[in-house]
Amino acid sequence: MDDNFDDYFTDEHVPEEEPQVQQETEQEREEREIKEATIERRGASVKLLLALVIVAMAVFLGWWMWQHYFHPYRVSQEKGWIMKVSNEGTIFKTFEGEMISESYVQDTLLAMKSDFRFSIADDSLARKALRLAQDGQRVVLTYDEYKGTVLWRGDSRHVVTAIETDADLVKQNPYKDTQSAPQDKKE
Repeated sequence: MDDNFDDYFTDEHVPEEEPQVQQETEQEREEREIKEATIERRGASVKLLLALVIVAMAVFLGWWMWQHYFHPYRVSQEKGWIMKVSNEGTIFKTFEGEMISESYVQDTLLAMKSDFRFSIADDSLARKALRLAQDGQRVVLTYDEYKGTVLWRGDSRHVVTAIETDADLVKQNPYKDTQSAPQDKKE
């Protein structure tokens, strides 16, 4: 049988030719250096991409926090009678209030319940609210509504920015002792 294949299991060892060491030309050396530098730039581009992703996430988180906690999404007014204003808190003392709005006045089952809770950030507004609550005057509260609360602003998402007395409407609190209105006598 004729065996044309090399037998690798024999003890005969045919010496292989030694590879010739080639001298690198100037152009080959430049190409090798460019190839090595390109590999390093790929690592730099991955780092740059990672840095951009981190910066984008930080910007998004900052924008979300600003929208959620510091930018009011609603500015509105509420009419009614202030029932209570108190200074509450352990570390951050804030003024918290409760008010009965016009819609609760019409429903007799909900009498003496407050339906609108709010925080007051300004001390002068809090003093004015206390005075109006003691007088039992009807007020219009202008407030900013936020999506979330922060400790130094109060427990409520509604933060009062202005308080005005409602001069056009009845100034008497319907839950305090009411005086009977004089009736017209027919003669």
